[in-house]
Amino acid sequence: MSELKLEFKERIVEAIKENAFKFKSNKAQATSLNVNPAQMSRILNNDLDNVLSDQKWRHVASKYNVPENPNLFVWQTAKTVVYEFIYNQLLACQEMGTSGILCDASDIGKSFTAKDYVSKHRNAIYVDCSQCKSRTELLRTMAKEFGIDSNISLQRLRNDLIQYMKAMSKPLVILDEFGDLSYPAFLEIKSLWNATEWRCGWYCMGADGLKAKLDRKKELQKVGYSENWSRLGSKYQRITPENEQERIEFLKKEVARVALANNAQITPREMFNKTFGSLRRVYIEIRKERAKLNSIEVQVA
Repeated sequence: MSELKLEFKERIVEAIKENAFKFKSNKAQATSLNVNPAQMSRILNNDLDNVLSDQKWRHVASKYNVPENPNLFVWQTAKTVVYEFIYNQLLACQEMGTSGILCDASDIGKSFTAKDYVSKHRNAIYVDCSQCKSRTELLRTMAKEFGIDSNISLQRLRNDLIQYMKAMSKPLVILDEFGDLSYPAFLEIKSLWNATEWRCGWYCMGADGLKAKLDRKKELQKVGYSENWSRLGSKYQRITPENEQERIEFLKKEVARVALANNAQITPREMFNKTFGSLRRVYIEIRKERAKLNSIEVQVA
């Protein structure tokens, strides 16, 4: 892998500065990025040589969505029906300190929307539960995302996290892939909700399998499931139609919106036939198309 260009590092620093509004201090932002505060101070003062490893630079770039070569491909956000629905739900949860749960088809833009929302709102964090399934991993990940030192004992960390959340102005925790949490981590959500009641918004997301799992556990009267169900609003939110033909028509329109926003050269019908409505596949197809166009431009030049 080639050495990072100075221009790329400078754009990463600009992204760090643009996202600073979400944190109470440079130290808190550094903690969320897993960067030493002294290193953060240096790069904010444009001292960029031999401060961070290339791996760390790329980690920050990925977190703040900074492309290494913006001339080749920059993804444009499309205001799809899914995007608008989830964005407005997150906004309501954060403003009112309420909670919700979304169970819907995969590959429709749930995670993308949540990450985009977090990038624009102070005191909102996104947690991918598939990457932190245990109670310990969950607590440490939440703390780090809020900018709290997580390298302390778990009990102290938990207490610090609760006190921090209660003191914050309108915090929001988004738990994606919610069904991947271990049972102890699932129970911890109930405990954290109780400790921050109406002081923190919670929004949990997953695919159709999440609904099946929660319903099965509730029917078996597994401790904690009915309690969390109640705390999350006692209602599954859904956007896509359940009727198959209606869902296909819905996804065709969503694909068309994304393709238009990103200036795809193929028609919406062709894009849907290639992707069957999966927005991950749409992203791949547009990247392939853009790479091919750039290759032709280079050859012509």
